[in-house]
Amino acid sequence: MNYIGVNGVPTPAAEAVISVMDHGFMYGIGLFETFRTYGGRLFLLERHLERLRAGCEALGIRFDSAFGTAGPGRFREQIAELLELNGLAEGYIRVTVTAGEGPLGLPAGDYGEPATIIYVKPLPEPPAMLYTVGKPLWRLGTRRNTPEGEVRFKSLHYMNNVLARRELTRLEREAGASAFAPHNDTPGEGLLLTAEGWLAEGIVSNLFFVQNGKLYTPDIGTGILPGITRAVVLELAAEGGLEREEGFYAWDRLLAADEVFVTNSIQEIVPVTELVSPEIPAVKVGNGRIGPVTQSLLDKYRQKARDFT
Repeated sequence: MNYIGVNGVPTPAAEAVISVMDHGFMYGIGLFETFRTYGGRLFLLERHLERLRAGCEALGIRFDSAFGTAGPGRFREQIAELLELNGLAEGYIRVTVTAGEGPLGLPAGDYGEPATIIYVKPLPEPPAMLYTVGKPLWRLGTRRNTPEGEVRFKSLHYMNNVLARRELTRLEREAGASAFAPHNDTPGEGLLLTAEGWLAEGIVSNLFFVQNGKLYTPDIGTGILPGITRAVVLELAAEGGLEREEGFYAWDRLLAADEVFVTNSIQEIVPVTELVSPEIPAVKVGNGRIGPVTQSLLDKYRQKARDFT
């Protein structure tokens, strides 16, 4: 990463800094979005910016002060410039909006001068077989914390996810290779439950499962992030006439599922073919390969991305 966008200015990475008085640094007051390009174009940008705008309004961060009134057009230009400066045709993009500078002490008013940082890096190369034999899903002991507000923000307060990632890394190291996918070098995903024991979401993903031809996903009321890809998958399911339900489900529902998959904006739709928990041996999902419903939704999602480009 040679250049980072800082307040709209491409800046050499070694010179990209923010103030130690920024309340994003001091108190975690800030938000971010991650998304990717297809054919060099930013997919679902308007949806990501709308979620960012809603979060900023809830936190008292003046969104228009962060991005001005030029709208998505100018934003696209900034990212295109950063991709070119970093020598990338396709990219993984993260946009961060911090509260900006403030005094030492908890704030009471709005933030009128937020800071904006745009990072771009190469899209990660998916391991071979990621979309055929999938990845294992580990049930974690780390519980999903409650949202910061009425709904979960994609906020800089990310310690819960970091602790979950550390737990997953330890579990994978202790367990060694997967029993059902020994030729798949894909790291697993960790599943967080709520304090009440309901299925919530992955460390960096939303969760879905299929049972008897019906699609299920945890309700927003569990405190999960209202994922952009999650919303698109539900729309694609509705367009295809697939029955779907959002609700509160226990781990046992996953063990009985015909298919399981996770979603995020970078990896799209990834099948889960193995469920791992401490008290029982690992359980294979279906026949250990991507299921027909998951495959259909993945194909439709990629077609939507191709049509966009």
